[in-house]
Amino acid sequence: MNTFQPSKRQSLISAVKLGVSVATLRFGTPALASDDKKLMIGYWPIAAGLPFFTAMERGLFKDAGVTVEAVKFASPSQVVEAMMAGRIDGCANGVAITALALADAQEPGNIKFTCVNFANDKYVLDEVIVPIGSTVKNISDLSGKKVACGPGINNVTLAKAVMLGGGAKDVRVVELPIAQILPSLSAGQVEAAYILEPTGVIGTQEKISRTLATGVVTKYVLKDNLPWIGGAAALTATTLKNKASLVPGYLSGYSAGLAYVRKEGLKANKYLTGYTAIEGELAKAVPLSGYIDHTEVKPTDVHALQKLFDIFAEKKVFENSISANALFYK
Repeated sequence: MNTFQPSKRQSLISAVKLGVSVATLRFGTPALASDDKKLMIGYWPIAAGLPFFTAMERGLFKDAGVTVEAVKFASPSQVVEAMMAGRIDGCANGVAITALALADAQEPGNIKFTCVNFANDKYVLDEVIVPIGSTVKNISDLSGKKVACGPGINNVTLAKAVMLGGGAKDVRVVELPIAQILPSLSAGQVEAAYILEPTGVIGTQEKISRTLATGVVTKYVLKDNLPWIGGAAALTATTLKNKASLVPGYLSGYSAGLAYVRKEGLKANKYLTGYTAIEGELAKAVPLSGYIDHTEVKPTDVHALQKLFDIFAEKKVFENSISANALFYK
């Protein structure tokens, strides 16, 4: 399928839908993060950032000869805004890939994915859960019901697509803050929820909910066993140019963090402490994401991401199709 970049006006419209500041996009990119001897990397405090947290805590960037400062943000849209404004050099895994794509559409070539995170039936991130006492057996049983999801058009779009793909008709999708999803289920205010971990683990541990289906975006939206590539680590083009001497060491350190996560599995979750609210017994149970490093990207991965982008274009979240291939760091 031929793809092209949206116009500036179209990018601004879509950015509003995904929660990215119009002011940031409209007024362009001021000077880059000033310290040219270190990289400032933004992160959203969720489990998908584990390779970055691991590299920070194990000193893997330092071992590679690079100074990296981790900068915490309250939402993925704030991370993207800071990248576009030049206040940070890039982001860790877990930042919404659709928001990054829209930001790049405003300034084509400005953002390059260095590592993407994905979910499927093996690497579980996305689920549909129901109250623990619910008699619902299949997603199709949710026809005509009220289903919750997290905040933002990204969650709403995927929740609706999962319900439709699973055979549920006339579903009312209710957008809620993450912290309100389990209480709403418990109170009977909604009959199910499309969630991202660790909400499912918490619901099970507290005997509030049970899992109805896992890997639901792969299964019911993308299909063909394609992974759902939902987040990415990225660097800005300005950083790649102006701090080129720091990039090889940074990528090496990040890859070493990823290698540790893959080797140690759930044991690596100890590095979630301090970067996220996930700790203790919960950390031991949170599933790992799948990751594709910049040296590992295959045509099938690009195809999977392109299908996601095309679905967002079909749903009019993206005003036009965006090229997935152009966004990968090579």
